[in-house]
Amino acid sequence: QVQLVESGGGLVQPGGSLRLSCAASGRINSIGYMRWFRQAPGKQREQVALIYSGESTNYADSVKGRFTISRDNAKNTVYLQMNSLKPEDTAVYYCNGFIFGVGVGPRDYWGQGTQVTVSS
Repeated sequence: QVQLVESGGGLVQPGGSLRLSCAASGRINSIGYMRWFRQAPGKQREQVALIYSGESTNYADSVKGRFTISRDNAKNTVYLQMNSLKPEDTAVYYCNGFIFGVGVGPRDYWGQGTQVTVSS
């Protein structure tokens, strides 16, 4: 069964850095795009970063220049390097991937989220 598991969240001071990881497991033929979303309390979930299979990327304006999304296709893993973190980056971060699983139709899969808290 295909699943995504995030890791790397935690508490960091403003200006600090974190690297989130999201590993896809199960029987996977291929992965299309992979994305990071975040959701802060009382706010809608928003897309933070997108990376296509060809490694083209898109970022939300709020994180552009500070966050970097990357992927390791051999490991079926996507990363989000977060630098110069701000309190407003505090949110639960979710991994999403469009995955072609063995013997099943392709669809979006979601991780359970990892908490990122930016505070002094």
